[in-house]
Amino acid sequence: MSKKLGFIGCGNMGKAIMGGIIAAGLAAPEDITASDVYLAGLEKAKADMGINITQDNKEVVEKSDIVFFSIKPNVLFAVLDEIKLVCKEEQLFISHVAGHPIKAIEARMPEGTHLIRIMPNTPALVNAGMTGVCVNPNVTKEEIDYAMQLFAAFGKAEIVPEKLMDAVTGLSGSGPAFVFMFIEALADGAVLDGMPRAQAYTFAAQTVLGSAQLALETGKHPGELKDMVCSPGGTTITGVKALEDGGFRSTVMKCVNAATAKSIELGK
Repeated sequence: MSKKLGFIGCGNMGKAIMGGIIAAGLAAPEDITASDVYLAGLEKAKADMGINITQDNKEVVEKSDIVFFSIKPNVLFAVLDEIKLVCKEEQLFISHVAGHPIKAIEARMPEGTHLIRIMPNTPALVNAGMTGVCVNPNVTKEEIDYAMQLFAAFGKAEIVPEKLMDAVTGLSGSGPAFVFMFIEALADGAVLDGMPRAQAYTFAAQTVLGSAQLALETGKHPGELKDMVCSPGGTTITGVKALEDGGFRSTVMKCVNAATAKSIELGK
């Protein structure tokens, strides 16, 4: 028997998660209820996916076995204060609100709440997301197993200690933006050398996609895969030197560290 799922918040990430779950056959559209302050977005989600919609957050909780918090960090506490009196002991709550640790959410919910914290990313929109997962002690093995099935519907998911969730946010949560900048920069380089822009974007994006797939499927160290392309005195090692001259790796490390630091700040 499938679970009734609820989504408080129906933005891009919430819709990506719903779409993946529906496409995987883990829930029917009529078993999903979503709420949002933005009525036009709700109505579009209903038209696109056939889900139930409401602007009453408490209605979502009352109708659902599993409730996702798909909202902005600055409204989380107000929503928790609104729904806490209708939460049920047997429910599972899943938060993908950036920066807010499990303890901060638990403090505003009934004692004994079953809570999972996740950090997905936007490639979930094409079922290629990466999701970090951590759980509180009240979550059962059966709930974890079921939740991991849900997360697998829109990409890969791995359980991590909560102390690493800010790093997950800085790496995979924020990382797609950094990758898109890299794709744009690769394409710009080709455009500078005469390639039409649309074609340059295709070559750049496919190169990044294929390289990532090669790393995942072979399990080889990225340095080893890089060395496979770097012939002595060739074009690739010349390009690698240009990246090193520009502080490429150090800059990427700094950007992940900065995003991680911001995640920590949001949770204070």
